[in-house]
Amino acid sequence: MGGGVKLMLKANLVLFFFFCTGLVFGNSLVAASAGTLLVLKLLNSPLLLAILERHALQWGLLFLLIAVLLPFTKDQSSGKGLLAVLLTPTGVVAVVGGITAAYLSGQGLGLLHLKPEIIIGLILGTILGVFFCKGIPVGPLAAAGLTAVLLKLIGLIEK
Repeated sequence: MGGGVKLMLKANLVLFFFFCTGLVFGNSLVAASAGTLLVLKLLNSPLLLAILERHALQWGLLFLLIAVLLPFTKDQSSGKGLLAVLLTPTGVVAVVGGITAAYLSGQGLGLLHLKPEIIIGLILGTILGVFFCKGIPVGPLAAAGLTAVLLKLIGLIEK
């Protein structure tokens, strides 16, 4: 078997592994994502895969932001009410938490560009965290950010 065929089989096996792991651990998002990509790969659709590679992250972030901002469509909060919440200790800590999360996600994106192979550990860790710790699979980007900071702290990547 040629090197290209072996590489393709390995890639298919990785996607199939994530599909099965998502099913076994009850993470339908991972299963659906891996299954969709596996089907697209098996259908030999490089154009669709290239479009996804270029735009999927932005689309995912768009839908995540829509979901987070959706409560504002109910017109239940006034501008003064929102400002009053921001000026409470909880509001200030929430702003700091948001800044920290944005920073970590930026660090994660850099790590994923530097070491794309790390995604396997991030996804597996996310799945295990959902299953064993009853966590929420907010995404590998946040996990990559935390991983990037930890790797910098222990000196495994440059600061």
